[in-house]
Amino acid sequence: MSFPVRQDRPLTAFEGFLCGGLAACTAVTITNPAEVAKTRLQLQGELAKGGSVKVYNNTLDALTKTFRHEGFKGVQRGLGPAYIYQILLNGARLGFYEPIRQGMNRLLGLLPDEQRPITSLLAGASSGVIGASLGNPLFLVKARIQAYSPALPVGTQHCYSSALHAISTIHHVEGFQGLFRGINAAILRTSMGSSVQLPTYNWTKNQLVSRGILPADSIWTFLLSSTVSGSCVLAVMQPADTALTRMYNQPTRRLTNGKYVGVLYQNPIDCLWKTMKAEGPLAWYKGTTAHLIRVVPHTIVTLTANDVAIRLYRQLIQ
Repeated sequence: MSFPVRQDRPLTAFEGFLCGGLAACTAVTITNPAEVAKTRLQLQGELAKGGSVKVYNNTLDALTKTFRHEGFKGVQRGLGPAYIYQILLNGARLGFYEPIRQGMNRLLGLLPDEQRPITSLLAGASSGVIGASLGNPLFLVKARIQAYSPALPVGTQHCYSSALHAISTIHHVEGFQGLFRGINAAILRTSMGSSVQLPTYNWTKNQLVSRGILPADSIWTFLLSSTVSGSCVLAVMQPADTALTRMYNQPTRRLTNGKYVGVLYQNPIDCLWKTMKAEGPLAWYKGTTAHLIRVVPHTIVTLTANDVAIRLYRQLIQ
């Protein structure tokens, strides 16, 4: 399968945002069940020294038990806020990456389209930070909704009837700042993942094409490049992802000055340190299999669909 190649003007940041958001929504529909399993596995045995009773044995067991006790709605918990989060996160990450990278190239006296590791990494991290900041309230809500189980609870349980109810409740109790709880962990996680996602994708695609292994317009070029990219994202992001889930889901308490703070963790580094002391360093990688099942196909579908969406969009406006 191939697509016609045309030399077109670069998309604007807004056009890239729309195409990236559409691609990410396509991906999250497929990968959300694995995200539910990952969230619950990451919270299982939280800060329990000497081990604890396992509610879920592995990713498949988590998905099976969730479906058995909660049905299709259970394995797709948090899908609504996940859509909005993906539009904000990946719309920004995919839409702003090229403008930022080209702008950095110009500042350094390089050609805009020239691929340099330093500007690619910085552009990936910068666009990721923008997306993570915009999407933080939705990721917070998504994580809490996915962690909730009326049948087999793990971690702190937050019962919300909908995403809107969750946002309203958090805002009412903790104020506007409550919606941005854990944003430092979100920025750490996303900047780490974003710093390698598009650079490794573009590098792999360029290598496949320049070495004559696959043509530039082949769907297999997109798929293989996305697979390499997804694997790299998982390798660098997993500990920060575990910290993020736990910080989002932790209970809060009110100080005498009226400010709400987390009961268990102060920041992502504190979370990782306490997790290691209580559960060992391997606890940072809880839910890795579920994360792999989620992030690799998610990256493949997102980046492939983004390429397809851009090509279809250009055909529509030509």
